[in-house]
Amino acid sequence: GRMSALAGKTVLVTGASRGIGLATARALVAAGAAVVLSARSAAVCEDEARSIAATGGRATGFGCDVADYESVVALVDHAQAAHGRLDAVVNNVGMIEPIGPLETAEPEAWAASVRVNLIGAFHVVRAALGPLKAARGTLINVSSGAAGRPLEGWSAYCAGKAGLAMLTRSVALEMDGAVRVYGLRPGMVDTDMQAAIRDSGVNEVSRVPREQLLPPSVPAAAVVWLAGTAPADLSGTEVDVRDPDFRKRAGLDG
Repeated sequence: GRMSALAGKTVLVTGASRGIGLATARALVAAGAAVVLSARSAAVCEDEARSIAATGGRATGFGCDVADYESVVALVDHAQAAHGRLDAVVNNVGMIEPIGPLETAEPEAWAASVRVNLIGAFHVVRAALGPLKAARGTLINVSSGAAGRPLEGWSAYCAGKAGLAMLTRSVALEMDGAVRVYGLRPGMVDTDMQAAIRDSGVNEVSRVPREQLLPPSVPAAAVVWLAGTAPADLSGTEVDVRDPDFRKRAGLDG
């Protein structure tokens, strides 16, 4: 079962201070994994790791800015030093800003978005591939429906996530089974990012009522299944929590 699949394994989660990342870290701990929670706020991650440890789970927190490669190297070093191994990585850091039309886009803000959503994700891949390969481990890149279709006002986010989807395919090609990799599209989830989208009032996603959003526990459960099961046939692909076949296979409807 899930417990045995992840027992004794170490999983690193970026963007773990809130939203999908935090829910995922907690779900992984519940499934028996040791977890490294990382975000720019070291204090938030360390506090959460302490409360996990207080309830008998295994976790450490570590501050990291994924846009800074040296910071990411330090994070991966910490994961190995603290837990002795690295079996899976959840590349979850993401930002929706800047939201607005291309015609008036602020070039620095647009570039900053791609630095986090794509280059930051690459930094994590680059730093973690060695240990993941040694562990025959799993990489989960948190993707988006925005990787496959343009949305008004989201040009930076869509371009970054489309690039991330190709990075997922590149890892699958070069690792050739030594590391299994998935782009996970989590659907529209009730997080701070969705609150920022609602506040923007731009495009149809901003008009989706909050009560129609998924709880973060749904993508978290999908990550637990992918990290524990590592299905070979899905490696290198985008999987979507809204896809009925995937939901059934990952046990998300149970």
